[in-house]
Amino acid sequence: MTISYSKNFIKQSKKLDKFIRQQLLERIALFSNNPLDSRLNNHPLKGKYKKYRSINVTGDFRALYLTQDDLVIFDIVGTHSQLYG
Repeated sequence: MTISYSKNFIKQSKKLDKFIRQQLLERIALFSNNPLDSRLNNHPLKGKYKKYRSINVTGDFRALYLTQDDLVIFDIVGTHSQLYG
């Protein structure tokens, strides 16, 4: 599995609070070791994000990604209300 980041994801992550950004890095590391680790709550999405899957970064922050064969592209990061509200 190869992990990549969209320009949008990088831009959004740079705007995050230092603590949230650190949590994001830790969760992506956890994801790279085991994408289905229960702490990530990795799940498919519906509606306008039906092509995406989501992992939990913190209680409120989510990271959304797409998959293409063996490539994972993290594309969006934000709070639950920013993404789904």
